[in-house]
Amino acid sequence: MRVYVAATILTLVCGGTARAQTTAARQADRGYAEAVLQSSFGNVTSQSIGAEAGVTVRPNLQVFVEGGLVRDAATSDTSAAAQQIAGFLSRSQSNVGYSVKQPVTFVAGGLKMLFPTSTALKPYVLAGGGIANVKQDVAFTIGGSDVTSALPTQYGVTLGSDLSGSFTKPMIVFGAGAVWPAWHQLVVDFQFRFGRIFADDAGINVGRAGIGVGVRF
Repeated sequence: MRVYVAATILTLVCGGTARAQTTAARQADRGYAEAVLQSSFGNVTSQSIGAEAGVTVRPNLQVFVEGGLVRDAATSDTSAAAQQIAGFLSRSQSNVGYSVKQPVTFVAGGLKMLFPTSTALKPYVLAGGGIANVKQDVAFTIGGSDVTSALPTQYGVTLGSDLSGSFTKPMIVFGAGAVWPAWHQLVVDFQFRFGRIFADDAGINVGRAGIGVGVRF
């Protein structure tokens, strides 16, 4: 009888511990939030900073949202258009220079699917969509002085929408990576993202690879 009672107690304790551990694990996977630092690449290489958060809707399936700033995603078409303007100015001016940047601010969301493994590392894939605002940050110099604002009045050059202003367009994003639970609730996210912005003249492709550091809850 004593052996039976002891075995029963041991079974209840072990079962309760296992259920507690399972419950804690599920609670720890309800969602996450992280800060992101990435290298961006396309026609030019730059940097991207942002944040990402998500909630678990089903086992190993999460809804995520991300936002950030790509410092420069300038396309070859924009650079070529700026070069044409600089070439025109060079006919009458000396020491003409120009710079081209296209910073991108974006927000996107979608679904992330995680794949359980025998290790603590969890690989995943994701897909989603959102919007991106692209700024045309183009400047021209003559003799080292910025003359961009004076181009229409002093040099008879008016910049088109391909070299001035900004626009907001839809975008899609795909990605993959792996999440590593580094310590307690702290997680490290090794990630790659590919996005395409549907600009009017030509799409803008932006790749991002980097790391996210945050917490799961």
